[in-house]
Amino acid sequence: MNFAEWVELVGKAIDAAGVAIIVIGAIVATMSFMLGVVRSNDLNAAYRGYRLGLGRALLLGLEFLVAADIIRTVAFDPTFENVGILAVIVAIRTFLSTALEVELEGRWPWQRNNTQSDSERDVDSRQRSLTTDSTSQE
Repeated sequence: MNFAEWVELVGKAIDAAGVAIIVIGAIVATMSFMLGVVRSNDLNAAYRGYRLGLGRALLLGLEFLVAADIIRTVAFDPTFENVGILAVIVAIRTFLSTALEVELEGRWPWQRNNTQSDSERDVDSRQRSLTTDSTSQE
């Protein structure tokens, strides 16, 4: 097996992995959604979980598909035309990934993940300042 055949095989394997991740993720998210509806009767919570699970599967699958395109284009036939086509494909998939992440997380990918609300941070800040003040008075 020569290098070109090997690269093509690796690219196809990574493509298949990306598609499998999307399909399996969709199946798992759907099953989880149905179980959530049956167990809790809370359609809104189950739907939010469904969207989150499906979105995560799509994001991960897209990453694999982009990786396969890069491997095949750069290693197999790196002409200006092919690299240009790759750039368009990567740009579209990057836009889709970013849009999905904003939809799922409610923030831009480069923004800090704030797990505490503003009021919780204010309480923590006040508690730290009280602890510091009482320690310095001793």
